[in-house]
Amino acid sequence: MTRTRRPLTAAALAAALLTAGCSASPPSAPIPPTGSGPASVAPSPTSSAAAVTGWWRPAGAATTLTSGLAAPWSVVPLAGGGALISERGDGTILELRADGSSRVAGTVPGVVSGGEAGLHGLALRSEGDRLWLYAYFGAQDDNRVVRIPLTGEPGSLALGAPEPILTGIHRAGNHNGGRIAFGPDGFLYVATGDAGERDAAQDAASLNGKILRLTPEGDAAPGNPFGTAVWTLGHRNVQGLAWTSDGTMWASEFGQNTWDELNRIEPGTNYGWPLHEGVAGAAGFADPLAVWRPDEASPSGIAAVGDTVFVAGLRGQRLWIVDTDAGARRADPVAALVGEQGRLRDAVAAPDGSLWVLTNNTDGRGSPRPGDDLLLRVPLARG
Repeated sequence: MTRTRRPLTAAALAAALLTAGCSASPPSAPIPPTGSGPASVAPSPTSSAAAVTGWWRPAGAATTLTSGLAAPWSVVPLAGGGALISERGDGTILELRADGSSRVAGTVPGVVSGGEAGLHGLALRSEGDRLWLYAYFGAQDDNRVVRIPLTGEPGSLALGAPEPILTGIHRAGNHNGGRIAFGPDGFLYVATGDAGERDAAQDAASLNGKILRLTPEGDAAPGNPFGTAVWTLGHRNVQGLAWTSDGTMWASEFGQNTWDELNRIEPGTNYGWPLHEGVAGAAGFADPLAVWRPDEASPSGIAAVGDTVFVAGLRGQRLWIVDTDAGARRADPVAALVGEQGRLRDAVAAPDGSLWVLTNNTDGRGSPRPGDDLLLRVPLARG
């Protein structure tokens, strides 16, 4: 099946997608300790990306790689060009070919959408001559992670039979988490929401309100701080995971009514929810590096390029840019694409050095425009 798309510039599109092999993981490095930081209010974000100097920023207009997407949630580049994209509502996996055309690679069986639940995050892993697609989704009674063998050749990929590797994550109408990613250490990280059960985030025995760390087969990874799958706790609803070039892990988190967050992730750390939101300066809890009002962010997917983290904002309808190499001070986020593309769901560091951004205007909360939703390419340069 080939999707109808808006006309694109063929040469630019082919160049972007043909260089889109699976990006190399950043080098593994010890994660530095989180400083307690001042118990301050939010930073004063700069309103224009033109103010960014010394770190990565957009360097030109966004161009469309593909269009006509239905509530897309996650995009992962493919070796040799192209990408796979998840659509939340019906479990569809789209293959974007290197020539810019798109097709349905298959449908993840067992996806039950409703509220904010459905097909969420994707991750890829090569194992010898086999390529696995990992997917996080809402099933009938829970959220779960499966892995699916990809068969066929690029341009005609198909899904094999799924193998559940983690089940029993509580699901709800919202706060389902759903981002997954392989870290520099080769283990699978899984972001879960509290599913509306606030106290679950502080319960180390619960899978909800956590970042989990698993082997590729779904077991608790060796070295986990509690001897279980739990890596960190005290989260409300994490939907973004990424690693900067020094190996530091970062996560975006939806706040409730006051502060959304970007957190430096360290094993065994408690990030405070539901006891704290934003910068608390409280003993035993980690404070975020950056915070936003929910109407400015509602952060979902994030991407890291060098020491710069890009945060896709849903309600905020903008791309936030955060310098994580800010020393002891808190970073002052800078906004880009403000109101230009509507709701932004995911951001991915593409292998050609650009940033890929998924819009999310067809998820029932946006205002779709002709052609929505889109996968965009944003060129980057050092400011």
